[in-house]
Amino acid sequence: MYEVDVRSLLPSVRVPTTVLHCMGDRVCPIEGGRYLAEHIPGAELIEMEGGDHFALEPSPEMLAAVRRRLEAGREPVTVDSAATERRLATVLFTDIVNSTATAAARGDAEWTTALELHDTAAARVVEDHQGRVTKTTGDGLVATFDGPSRAVDCAAALHTEIANIGLPIRAGLHTGEIELRSDGDIAGMGVHIAARVSGLAGSGETMASRTVRDLCVGSGHTFNDAGEHVLKGVEDMWQCYRLGP
Repeated sequence: MYEVDVRSLLPSVRVPTTVLHCMGDRVCPIEGGRYLAEHIPGAELIEMEGGDHFALEPSPEMLAAVRRRLEAGREPVTVDSAATERRLATVLFTDIVNSTATAAARGDAEWTTALELHDTAAARVVEDHQGRVTKTTGDGLVATFDGPSRAVDCAAALHTEIANIGLPIRAGLHTGEIELRSDGDIAGMGVHIAARVSGLAGSGETMASRTVRDLCVGSGHTFNDAGEHVLKGVEDMWQCYRLGP
C-alpha cells in the first residue's frame, strides 16, 4: 500500500469530503491529510488530537465530524455544469500490429473483411465488460470503463478474440479525467496518456500506467515493471507496467 499513488485522481472527487487525521499519526504524517484536503475540491480538514491511525475507538470529536458530514449530505449538492462534462474513467487504446503491411499483403477485399470482423468482435467484447467504444480508428479502437479492473480483463479478452481472426493487437490503459464531447468522443490529457502508453506495447501485449496498477491493488492481476518512460507531449517520466498472465 505504501507504493500506491493516486494523487493525480484527487481533483476528480466530486462528492462532499471530510478528511479526519490525527496530528500525531504514527503511520501517516499529518502532512498527508493536509495534502488530501488541499487537492480534493471543497474538502474539509479536521486535525484531531492523538497518534492513532486506525480509528478502533472513535473519539467524540470524530463521531461529531462524521455526523455533521452525513447530515450535510442530505442537502442537494450544487455541481458546476463544467464539471459534469468531465469524469474519471479508464481509457483503453488498441491497434492492430503492422496493419499497413498486413493490409498490403492481404489485399483490399480481404483486409476490409478482416476489419469488419475486428470491429464487430471488439465491440462485443467491450460491451461484455461493461465498457463503451467511443470510436474506432481504422485499425483499432478507443473504449472507456468506469473501473480499471474491468478494462484490464477486457484487454486480455480482446487479445484472444482478435487473435482468432489472425490480427495481433497491442493495448494500452490509463485511468484519469477525460472530457466528454457533445459528439460522444472523448478528449483530455487522460486520453493522450492512454494513447502514448499503448504505443509502448509490443505485439500481443497490454501496457498500463502506474495509476491503473495502483487502483487494481488486490484485484489479482499481475503487473510487471516496464520501467519509466517519457511520453510524447506529457510532462514528467511515467512508470509503466506490462500486464502479465
